[in-house]
Amino acid sequence: MYKLKILTSFAAAHNLVHYQGDCENLHGHNWKVEVTVTARELDKAGLGIDFKVLKAETNALLKTLDHKYLNELAPFAGLSPSSENISRYLHGELSRRLNNDNVRVDFVTVWESDMACATYYEE
Repeated sequence: MYKLKILTSFAAAHNLVHYQGDCENLHGHNWKVEVTVTARELDKAGLGIDFKVLKAETNALLKTLDHKYLNELAPFAGLSPSSENISRYLHGELSRRLNNDNVRVDFVTVWESDMACATYYEE
């Protein structure tokens, strides 16, 4: 098995719902996003998945979040747009776009600061 990872980012505002504290107020982050995929085999070029494809699909998805108020977006209707819920959403969407017989989205980690992140993966 091979693991491949990209790192990208987006900026957006949110507020945590049902939270007792400062983060219940409107605020923003410059989120970093790590996407890790696994590949069982390499293609003729020696690639599990072309990084160009992985970056393009991830950045296309992040464009729907970038410079938005996350609480108003459909994926977070009725949910607090926490780093945990953002990572789960990104994992699900990227899995639909990228998973095939060879490649699987493994982990999606969302960093809301240099010191705090949440990772979503499926067992």
